[in-house]
Amino acid sequence: MPQVEHRVEAGIARIILNRPEKRNALSPELIALLSAALDDSARNEQVRVVILGGAGADFCSGADLAAFDRAAESGVLDHLETARALADVLLKMRRHPRPIVAAVHGRALAGGCGLATACDLILASESARFGYPEVNIGFVPAMVMAILRRNVSEKRAFELITTGETISAADALRDGLINRVYADAEFEARVEEYSASLAAKSASAISLSKRLLYHMDSMAFDAAIEAGIHGNALARMTEDARAGVAKFARKK
Repeated sequence: MPQVEHRVEAGIARIILNRPEKRNALSPELIALLSAALDDSARNEQVRVVILGGAGADFCSGADLAAFDRAAESGVLDHLETARALADVLLKMRRHPRPIVAAVHGRALAGGCGLATACDLILASESARFGYPEVNIGFVPAMVMAILRRNVSEKRAFELITTGETISAADALRDGLINRVYADAEFEARVEEYSASLAAKSASAISLSKRLLYHMDSMAFDAAIEAGIHGNALARMTEDARAGVAKFARKK
């Protein structure tokens, strides 16, 4: 059974982490398969939205500590290669042309929480839990820290990574870490409804918006406005924008 399942239905790509017996821990094989699925969905012009989920009781428990332990005696180059494989996945998610929605149930911990946070949107079940407990084993949530600090305040990010606390979906929503919380019994249906609504919107407008938003990350205000000028001009030239403006004009 593959450690990642990938299928496309009605314009929605579903990428499912599939190691339920290991709480979908991030093994080297799973990371490689996830990377390939992201590449496939980015190339597929039929895809409008990507949903990232986990099989079984949890979204993802983080790194596979058994593999981590086996690599304990490795040299720095081996550790760099392993770290870079996950970093490449996080970058691919950021650069993916379509919105990626994390559907989080159960636990999203350590690298698993980072994986969810790297998605553009996070929808959580009411009983979901989030956390960065790496400090409890003397480790650091190093790469995902770059994403976490863009989602919550600096002091809250510091608290999460230095206490290793696990928080509820309600607290994650309050902190701005996630977007929506749904009752457990309604979770799957609400994720489908949300994703279908997103998929129905202009693919070019969503793609340009995502690219521009993240492109502005490190820009000064003036540079961000300038980038917005170019984004505005480019958006006006898309087929979706022309059709939308024509439709609006007809209504008038």
